[in-house]
Amino acid sequence: MSLTCAQCARKLGDLVAQLPVNDIEETWKEVELTAQQLANGLRIRDGPDDNHTMLGKTLLPQNLTTLLSSALNGTLIPGASRTAPVFEILRVGANLCVEHDQNRGHLLEAGFPQAVVSLLEGYTDTIPEEPQMDPFPMSIAHLQVVKTAVGVLLNATLTYEPVRNRLISLEVAKTIFRLSTALYPPAAWMRTTSSFHLPDISPSDITFDRIAESWSIRAGLSSWAGRLISELQDDVHPLFSQEVLPHLVQSLIAFTPPLLAAPPPSHFAQSSQLRTTLLNTDFDLLSESCSHLESSALDVADVRLSLARGFTFPAEHHNIPCFSAMLDFVEKGKYPPLWYVQSENGLDGGDVSKKEKAFDDCKAAVIKAVVEVSGDDRNLDLLWDDSDDTQPGGEFVSRMVDWIRAFVSGETSGNGNGRDDLVICATLSLGNITRGESHSTILLSQPHDIARLLSSDVLLAPSTDIKLKHGVIGLLKHLAQSSSQMPSNRAALSAAGVIQLILRSGVWDDRSDFMLEIVQVNAIGAIKHLCSNSVDNACNFILEPVDSQDPPSTGLSQLLALVKRSDTVAIKSEGTRIIVNLVRSLWTNERRDELLSEEELQARQQKRVKAMDVLVTPACAEALAALIGRSAKHLILINEGVVASSLLSMHRDGGALILNALTVPLPVEVGPSSTASAPASTIASTSSEATDSPIVLSSTGASNKITSIRHALDQLVVSLKSESTPAEVRTNICAFLGQVSKRGTGDGLQRLKDTTRPILEELVSVHGQSMLGSAAKKVLDMWISE
Repeated sequence: MSLTCAQCARKLGDLVAQLPVNDIEETWKEVELTAQQLANGLRIRDGPDDNHTMLGKTLLPQNLTTLLSSALNGTLIPGASRTAPVFEILRVGANLCVEHDQNRGHLLEAGFPQAVVSLLEGYTDTIPEEPQMDPFPMSIAHLQVVKTAVGVLLNATLTYEPVRNRLISLEVAKTIFRLSTALYPPAAWMRTTSSFHLPDISPSDITFDRIAESWSIRAGLSSWAGRLISELQDDVHPLFSQEVLPHLVQSLIAFTPPLLAAPPPSHFAQSSQLRTTLLNTDFDLLSESCSHLESSALDVADVRLSLARGFTFPAEHHNIPCFSAMLDFVEKGKYPPLWYVQSENGLDGGDVSKKEKAFDDCKAAVIKAVVEVSGDDRNLDLLWDDSDDTQPGGEFVSRMVDWIRAFVSGETSGNGNGRDDLVICATLSLGNITRGESHSTILLSQPHDIARLLSSDVLLAPSTDIKLKHGVIGLLKHLAQSSSQMPSNRAALSAAGVIQLILRSGVWDDRSDFMLEIVQVNAIGAIKHLCSNSVDNACNFILEPVDSQDPPSTGLSQLLALVKRSDTVAIKSEGTRIIVNLVRSLWTNERRDELLSEEELQARQQKRVKAMDVLVTPACAEALAALIGRSAKHLILINEGVVASSLLSMHRDGGALILNALTVPLPVEVGPSSTASAPASTIASTSSEATDSPIVLSSTGASNKITSIRHALDQLVVSLKSESTPAEVRTNICAFLGQVSKRGTGDGLQRLKDTTRPILEELVSVHGQSMLGSAAKKVLDMWISE
C-alpha cells in the first residue's frame, strides 16, 4: 500500500513509540519499508506539496535520531539485521535536508548529524590505525550505510554554517578521511580484486559483478568524502594534524613507481566505464591529498616538525616514510599509463590534458610543503646531518644537490621536459637550511661543489624562468652571507663567476613580473656580501663590462639604474648598501693574506684607483644621501651611509659631490616615509619656509622647530640631536661633518655649518670630554681655525 510522505512520517513516529515494548525483527522490517518509501518520496522536490518544509517542522528529525540510536543499541556499528533499516533512515535524513537550510537546522537541533558522526566513528574504530595497501573488507550492505552517512553530512553541510561549524568542532574530517582511505586506498583496484569482502563469503560467490558493485560504492564514497572535507576546509581551522600524514601520502605512493607501473588485474585489463571511474577517483584523491599536505605544512607547525622527524626516525609514522614519499613523488611521480589507453570508455584527449596540468599542480603543492618543512627552524638539525662523512650534510642535503646536478648535466633538463621544479624545490630548501659558515662550506666544498653547479648558464640565462632564478639566486645569497667570515667561501663563489652570472641573467632589467622584485633583492644581497672586504670583486663589479649586454653595461651602471627607477624601498636601500660595501672595500686597507708579486700588487692598485675614480660620481653621492634621508627608522643604514659618504669625500673630487648631495632636495619617494617621529601634532608650513624645515605645531600649541626630511642634511640633524641615537652613530656623523668640510666650499658648506653648529655646541656642553663631545669639539675647532 502506497503512503504519502506525511503518512510515512506519522507511521515512523508510531514505530518509534512501539520500539521500547516491541523491539523485534518485524518492527524493524516495517521501519525499513516505511523509511524507504519516505526517502523515495523526498527525492521529488518540485511536486505539488512542499513535503520537505512541512515534515521538517514535525517530530520527524527527532524520530530519525531516535531510530538511528535504537538500531545501534549501544554497538559501534549496526548488526547484519539492522543495516537495511539504518540505510533507509540515513536516506530519509539525507533527502530531507537537500538544499533546505530550515531542515538542516531542524536536524541539527535534533542531534541527527551528531548521531551520524558517532556512527562513522564506530566504523572507523573497526579499521586498523595504520594505512593498509589493500581495501578494508566490508559487505555491500555496510558500504552503503557508510556512503549514505557521509552523504547525510555532505547534504547537511553545504552552504550551512551551523552544521559545518559543529562538524569542525567534532573533528569529523579526520574520521572521514581515515575511513574513506581505508575503504578506498588509492589505486588499490590495480593490486587486488578479492580481499575486500568479508571472510564469511565463499570465494565462489565473489563474482565480477559483486567486485564491480563494491568498487563502485567505494569510489562514490571516496568522492563524497572528498567533497565533504573540502566543504569543511577554511583558512581558520586546520583540518588535519600529524596523525593523518601516513594516510595522506598513500595517494602519492600510488602515483610513484613501482606501484604506478604495475599492470592492472585481469578484471580491469580492458577499458570500461568502471575503470575510468576508478582512474578519476584515484586522481581526485591525489589532488585532495596534495592540497591537504600543502595547507597543513603551511598552517600547522606540528605537521612540519613531524614530517622532518619522520625523515630521521621512521617510527614517527608507523614506519611509513611520509617525507621521503613526498620527495619520491616530486622526483619520480608520473602520469598513469592507463590515462593514454584509447577506447570508447577511456579518457578523451581533452580530459588527459587537463589531468596532466592538474598533476603538475599536485607536484607544485607538494614542493611548497617540502619547502615549508625545510623552512621551519626546528627542523634544521633533523634535515641537516653531519654524522656521515661520506654524505656531507646528510641524505636530504645530498638529494637536493643531486637534483640540481642532474638538471645541470642535462639528465632532467633536456628534450623540452625540463625538471626545473626539482631545482626550484632544491634551491629553496637548501637556502632554508643553510645557516652559517659551516653549512656553506660543506655545500661549496667537494663532493657537492655547489658554486660550480649554480653558476651554470642553464640556471641563470636571461631566458631562464623567473621562479628558477628566484631559487638559485636566493641560495647564492645565503651562501654569500658566510663569505665575510670565510674567505675560502667567497673565493669559491668568486671563482665560479657568480657576480658576472647574476648581472648577465637580466634580473636587474626593467621588466614587469610579480616575482621580479624579490629576485632583485636577493641578487642585491648576494652581490652585497661578495663585494664586502674584496677589492677584486669591487673592481670587477665597477669596471668589467657585463657579457652579452646591449647596450654595454657594468654592474655599477645596472645597479644605479635599478635604484633610480625602483619604487621599492628595499631595493633602493639594499641596492645602495652595495655602494657602501664598494666604497669600504676600495678605501679601506685590505688584508695581505694573498701571496702576490709586486707586479700583481701594482696592477691591482691601478685597477683600484680606476674603480675609485668611477665610483666618485653625483649618482653614487646622491644614492648615499638618499639612503641617509629615507632611513629615519633604521639607524644602522644612516650610519652606513655616513661612513661611506665620509670615505667618498676623501677623494679629490668627492667632497664637493657629497656636500652637494647632502643639501639638494631628496627624491620624492624619500620624504613621506622618513619623517622623524614626534608627538601627536599637526604639520603646517609657511610660505617663507617652503624650502626649509617646516614648523611643527604640537598638541599644546607650542612651536618646536623640528623636521620633515627634505634633505639628507635634515636627517643628520635629527639623528645628531636625538639622545636615542647611539653615541657611536652620532660620533660618526661629527667625523663626517669634519671630513666633508675639508673638501667643500661655497654656500653649501656655509649652510652645513650654520645648520649644525648650534647642535655641535650643545653636544660639547652636554657631553664634555666623552667620545661624542670630543668629536663635536674637534669639528668646531677646525671651523674656527679656518
